[in-house]
Amino acid sequence: MKNPRTIHISDYNYDLADERIAKFPLAQRDSSKLLVYRHGEVSHTTFCNLPQYLPQGALMIFNNTKVIQARIHFRKSTGALIEVFLLEPAQPADYEQVFQTFSHCSWLCLVGNLKKWKEGTLERTFDVNGKAVTLKAERGEEHPTSHRINFEWYADDGSKVSFAEILDVVGELPIPPYLNRKTEESDKSTYQTVYSKIKGSVAAPTAGLHFTSAVLEALEAHGIDREELTLHVGAGTFKPVKSEQIEGHEMHTEYVAVSRGTIEKLIAHEGSAIAVGTTSVRTLESLYYMGLRLSKNPNLTEDELHIDQWEPYEVEASLPVVDSLRCIVDYMERNNISTLHSSTQIIIAPGYEYKIVKMLVTNFHQPQSTLLLLVSAFVNGDWRKIYDYALANDFRFLSYGDSSLLIP
Repeated sequence: MKNPRTIHISDYNYDLADERIAKFPLAQRDSSKLLVYRHGEVSHTTFCNLPQYLPQGALMIFNNTKVIQARIHFRKSTGALIEVFLLEPAQPADYEQVFQTFSHCSWLCLVGNLKKWKEGTLERTFDVNGKAVTLKAERGEEHPTSHRINFEWYADDGSKVSFAEILDVVGELPIPPYLNRKTEESDKSTYQTVYSKIKGSVAAPTAGLHFTSAVLEALEAHGIDREELTLHVGAGTFKPVKSEQIEGHEMHTEYVAVSRGTIEKLIAHEGSAIAVGTTSVRTLESLYYMGLRLSKNPNLTEDELHIDQWEPYEVEASLPVVDSLRCIVDYMERNNISTLHSSTQIIIAPGYEYKIVKMLVTNFHQPQSTLLLLVSAFVNGDWRKIYDYALANDFRFLSYGDSSLLIP
């Protein structure tokens, strides 16, 4: 596989005017435009027509992560406003467990206005289900791109309140920075997919925002097999590529969870799938390399299955996809694991050879972004034809924008 380290990110630039960025979603999710790129030809339709463009009996994979209300604001006695942005749980480190804690937990966070919070405890009191609850935040150790923040809380009447309940009251949904507006009440529903279930993301897997229950039913009627996995989208998804060559860009780590049933379904479909969104792509393609690792060393821990940024370009990847997936299923059976929990830092860029994903549903991404590199790799470098067409035909861009179906 050709190593893309020397790719110049400036080659992946295009002119995106602010008025092309959709600031709000359409009232009806599935009435958005759908660009169809099929074997080099470009056309467009409406998103609700998606099922008729897909092969009957195919497997379609969705990311069921749910966006959390990750921004918490505290006001110091001096009047300074401090924003604490939850990135990932530190103690307990498990997403499911951290939301069910009842008195304290720690997160790695970005802190806004940090210079005004040198020391001391931040505090605020609010109402949860009719109970007065006090939340405190203390600064812990500094990490390269974040701070550990220790939270403690208690209800005045001594009753139990979970961290999930606290976020529902004081947390603010973190909409993308390029929308240049404050979060509105409507975003709490429109910035979640209709099938979101597992709390943990700080950004939505936006390709899924177009799906409605009607489209999902139409997919089923069309004979499409549906499976879900979880990749919690981190704030790093918005991290710009600042180096001219992409070898200078460090990819963020994201946490993935895939059930044994989903991997078995992939095997039944001969290791091929239609991915909804780049997050599903990153998870599915990482699975191949996890299985490849297990084929060489079946005794690794789940943590040791983490896929490094450049790994796909540095290993001999001749193992058939189904064999790689079987290595994961065997591993899960041996260790009595029903859901594989690991992480990935994979960068997919031109030079990458896709193993599992055969079709992709995705939105239109920012210029000079790693997501645009992923799309370019998928369509064999033909991204500019797709984006020129979208710009010429008044497509709406980015998170709340229109969608595309890519069939290389």
